[in-house]
Amino acid sequence: PSMFLHPSDAIHGDLGMVRSEDVVLCLSKSGDTAELQQLLPLFKRIGVPIIAMIGNLNSKIAQSSSVILDVSVKEEACPFDLAPTASTTAMLVMGDALAIALLDRRNFTREDFALFHPGGNLGKRLLLKIEELMMTGDAVPKVQNNVPLRDAILEITYKRLGATCVVDADDKLVGIITDGDLRRLLQKTTDVTNITAEMAMTKRPKTLTKNILAEVALQEMEAFSITQLIVVDSDNHPIGMIHLHELVKAGLGNENQ
Repeated sequence: PSMFLHPSDAIHGDLGMVRSEDVVLCLSKSGDTAELQQLLPLFKRIGVPIIAMIGNLNSKIAQSSSVILDVSVKEEACPFDLAPTASTTAMLVMGDALAIALLDRRNFTREDFALFHPGGNLGKRLLLKIEELMMTGDAVPKVQNNVPLRDAILEITYKRLGATCVVDADDKLVGIITDGDLRRLLQKTTDVTNITAEMAMTKRPKTLTKNILAEVALQEMEAFSITQLIVVDSDNHPIGMIHLHELVKAGLGNENQ
């Protein structure tokens, strides 16, 4: 693990956190800061190598370091060329480059990131799965394919997910009826008396399995401009439905995108 150590705190007790198996990454523009120079012989006594991210290659700190990362700048953005501005930006860029190089060297994966960063939006995108958000059981809208369209409309209305699954006699998914399907149907005919769910449904609807990341569900919805996805088991039985609203409430995406 990495830790921040201020030089003033280090010379007043915090140096105790440094062990011989550690590496010290020292950041300094001048390389001649008194507190840092005071630490050099102490680091040597502990036996830790020093990597200097430094702006003065001729400084004592640079000369005492095992590795030098040159972050020198010709001048600061400050009009007086005094306040560290360009130099701090150079250190930030070098630090990012070093972090990404280490990430690649360690074969750091998305799963590793999720393990160490479970909180916030990043954690949700890497950890949150469909099964934690989807509607299940009686909350899943579902009708048989041979029922009148009226039954499907009532199911959509009662379950309030904007759609219903359509299944066959074996409870296997054969289609979906959405609010959009109903609007398009009514543009063609206003008499739906003899229309069944199978006649109105969209065949081969988009589906996911419950162990898929919620982020993937969001990407699917955005890619196909849909607001629901059906969750099926290995036998193509609908076991859940996930709506865009649930993903938005969980902190993923934007409902207005």
